[in-house]
Amino acid sequence: MTLENSIIALAKAARQSARKMAVCSTTKKNQVLETIAEKLASQKDVIQAENQKDLDYAREKGLSNAMIDRLTLSDKVIDSMIQGVKEIAQLPDPVGSVKDSYVRPNGLQVSRIRIPLGVIGIIYESRPNVTIDAAALCLKAGNAIVLRGGSEAYHSNMNLTALIQQALTDCGLPAEAVQYIPTRDRAAINVMLAQEESIDLIIPRGGESLIRFVVQNSTIPVLKHYKGVCHVYVDEGADLSMSENICFNAKVQRPGVCNAMETLLVHKSIAPTFLPAMARHFIDTGVELRGCEKTCQIVPEAKHATDEDWGAEFLDLILSVKIVENMDEAIAHIDQYSSNHTEAIVTSDYSRSMKFVREVDSSVVLVNASTRFNDGGQLGLGAEIGISTSKLHAFGPMGAEELTGTKFIVLGDGQIRE
Repeated sequence: MTLENSIIALAKAARQSARKMAVCSTTKKNQVLETIAEKLASQKDVIQAENQKDLDYAREKGLSNAMIDRLTLSDKVIDSMIQGVKEIAQLPDPVGSVKDSYVRPNGLQVSRIRIPLGVIGIIYESRPNVTIDAAALCLKAGNAIVLRGGSEAYHSNMNLTALIQQALTDCGLPAEAVQYIPTRDRAAINVMLAQEESIDLIIPRGGESLIRFVVQNSTIPVLKHYKGVCHVYVDEGADLSMSENICFNAKVQRPGVCNAMETLLVHKSIAPTFLPAMARHFIDTGVELRGCEKTCQIVPEAKHATDEDWGAEFLDLILSVKIVENMDEAIAHIDQYSSNHTEAIVTSDYSRSMKFVREVDSSVVLVNASTRFNDGGQLGLGAEIGISTSKLHAFGPMGAEELTGTKFIVLGDGQIRE
C-alpha cells in the first residue's frame, strides 16, 4: 500500500471510530483515561527504552540541547503525564451539556448542547508527551484523533500510541480512535492535510514555520497561533516588589516558550524608580536588554531597540523595554505589536486594571500575575491541546470543552412555519 493510501485508510478508520466515541458514556471514557495512566506507570521502563532510541537519533543528527531536553521522557515528565491524564479524567464531561435553553413565542423549546467535533488531526514537534495530552483531551471530549509527531520522536510516539490503543481495547472501545501516522516521511503531512472528508480540524503545535506551512497547505480548518509576542505593562503606582517578581518570572523562568514575556512596558512616572533595580536583576541573570531611548538613558547597559525588536518573539534571554507616557500608549503599542497571545498589567488601581482587561485583545489577559500562567494545566483545564489566537471557535488554551462544538435541539408539538 502506498503512503497516500495508508494515510487515507487510517483517517477513514478514525472517522468510523469517532461515531462510536461520540456516544461513549462518561464512565467509559474515564475508565480509558485511568487505564492509560496505569499503563504509563507500569510500562515506564519500556517507554524510556523507546525514548532512548529517539535521544540517540537526535544526538546523531546534532539536535540542540534544548531540543533534546524537550524530547526526553524523564521520570518527572512521565509522572507529569500520568497526573495530567488523571486530572482530565476528573474534569466534567463537556459532551451533552446544555449551553442554553429557551422557549420561543410559538412554543418551540430551543436548546444548544455540546457535541464532539469528530476527528482531530494534531501535527507537532519534539515533545512526545503531547501524544498523551492530546489523545486524553480528545477522548474525554468524545473525539477520535490522528497524530503526526516529529521524526525525532518517532519511537516514543509509536510506543505511546500503542499504549493508548491497548487501553481502548481493554475497555471495549475501538483502538482506531487514536491513530499515529507511522512514518518519518515529511510527505505524509501533505497527505494528511488533504483528508477533509475524514478529519474535521487540524491543530499544529510547533514553531512558526511549521504552523505557516500547515495553514498554507491544509484543506481542513486550522486552529493555530503563530507566535507569542507577550507584554507586561507596569502601571503608574504599581507595587515595585510585586512588579519585579512578576516581570522576572515572566521572562526568566522559562524563556523559550510562547507565554514568556518578550516586551516590558513601563509607565514614565515609575520608570526612574523601577527600572534600575529591575534591569540589574535581569542583567545579572544574563538577560540582554533592548530599550527605547528613554530606557537606555536610565539603563546604560541596554542596547538601542530596533523596530524589528518590538514585534520579535525572541524565545531567549532577550527582552525589549519601552517607557510609555500612559496606559493608552501601552495599549496602543500592544495593539500594534502583539500576537494576541498573552498580556499582563501590574497595577494597584482596580479601575485601571479593568480598562486594560477590556481594551487589550489577547487570548489571556492577566492582572498582577505572570504571563507564564497562559497554560491549560495552570488554568484548570487539566492539560491543553494547544493555544488558539484565531478566535474562530476557540480563543486561548484549549482543553476538553474547546474540543467540542454545539448543535441546536428543537422540541415542538406540531408547529409549522407560516
